[in-house]
Amino acid sequence: MPLLDDVAGDTAAPIPVWDAAVRVLHWTLVGAIAVAWTSTLDIGVPPDWHELAGYTAMACVALRLLWGVVGSRRARFADFVRGPRTTWRYAWQVRLGTAPRHIGHNPLGGWMVLALLLNVAGITLTGWLQTTDRYWGSELLEQVHTTLAWALLGLIALHVAGVVLTGRHQRENLVKAMVDGRKMPPSGDDVD
Repeated sequence: MPLLDDVAGDTAAPIPVWDAAVRVLHWTLVGAIAVAWTSTLDIGVPPDWHELAGYTAMACVALRLLWGVVGSRRARFADFVRGPRTTWRYAWQVRLGTAPRHIGHNPLGGWMVLALLLNVAGITLTGWLQTTDRYWGSELLEQVHTTLAWALLGLIALHVAGVVLTGRHQRENLVKAMVDGRKMPPSGDDVD
């Protein structure tokens, strides 16, 4: 069962799921995080790129939060952030291998989106505060910033694992869907 192939034999045309704003903000945030991390390593990325990457990440989060309220259907948090009972039920279905396919984000994915956005917001806020006169040189703030950055790596690992496992289970290329914005239409027990 290939991870990155669409369901074999489907003749229906893919439908639009994620709009350009969601996709551009997602990949811009990925790039900003990669630059921010690599700028802290001794591999030739200029250290001053760290701050620029942070401001880029901050802008992405702010725009994504706004788009999560006023954007297209699948971009809106109301479309994919579910309550605890629904989310736990879905998590149990994942454990049993019976989780339904969601056209947009599934309940666990919805909470991951929020966790990632809030974590990056915390990182960028603590980073920005360290540039102010009041908090310049604050060891506590630097420690919080660093702790949040390491927590982000954990969240990213969980996110990627979720994408891989869900893609395998559903036999769908979720990375491709986040690039071109399209997925196969709902069928059977799929959740639209």
